[in-house]
Amino acid sequence: MKKYISLIFIFGFLFLFQSCSSQASLDSKTVDALVSSEEFTFHAQHANPMNYEVINVMGSIQNAPSTRMLQLDGENYGIELKKNNMEVVLPYFGRQFNPSYNTADNSYRFTSKDFTISKSQNKKGNWVLKIKPNDRRNVDEIIVEVFKSGKAFVSMRSNDRQPITYDGYLSKNEESPKEKEKL
Repeated sequence: MKKYISLIFIFGFLFLFQSCSSQASLDSKTVDALVSSEEFTFHAQHANPMNYEVINVMGSIQNAPSTRMLQLDGENYGIELKKNNMEVVLPYFGRQFNPSYNTADNSYRFTSKDFTISKSQNKKGNWVLKIKPNDRRNVDEIIVEVFKSGKAFVSMRSNDRQPITYDGYLSKNEESPKEKEKL
């Protein structure tokens, strides 16, 4: 019995240590500075489709747990927000009401130069940014909720598909090689 309890304790400790070390966190002052400047990058780590048919289909695939299929590489998927430019690269899992045969239109991959941002802070100190791209016909609104630790939750609302959410974290924008040459 003691052997099982010690094994459970060891596995629990390893699980806790692994989950804590894999999370990127920022201090609240850095998060406030990033949100105030409206220049940051959201790195998507997990997609959360709202359509249960999609979740059921992913769950029915043998030897491929659906939770792994929805885990995203935070380096390749996300939203980069700058003063005059917003670049969105996010996959989509769900039902489209006006599907196109162009596979490039099946995910959220676009650059917007005309968008408005309204931001507010709730009672818990979390930031809520509502981004409305004016030059995209299918994306109605992007809602970004930023927690004090730098974790973020993004909700995409479209005119032609079901909503989807993403979990991830914020970071400071990386300077491109062209920007470094200007300095």
